[in-house]
Amino acid sequence: MLWPMLAVALGFLGIAVLGVLAVRVFVQVRRLSREVGTATERIQRATEDLERAAVPLASRMHDVGRGRS
Repeated sequence: MLWPMLAVALGFLGIAVLGVLAVRVFVQVRRLSREVGTATERIQRATEDLERAAVPLASRMHDVGRGRS
C-alpha cells in the first residue's frame, strides 16, 4: 500500500510543479508582450519623426535638382 500512495503523491507533486512553471511562463509571456508593444510604439514614433524630417530634405533636394537644370 505504500508504493501506490507514494506514486500518487509523486504524481500530484509533478502536476503541482508543472502548474507553477506554467504560471511563471504565463507571467513572462505577458511581460514580453508588453515590452514588444512598447518597442512597437517607439518604432512607430521614430518612423514618424524620420518621415517628418525627410520631407523638407526631399523638397530641398528637389529644388537643388531643378536649379541645376
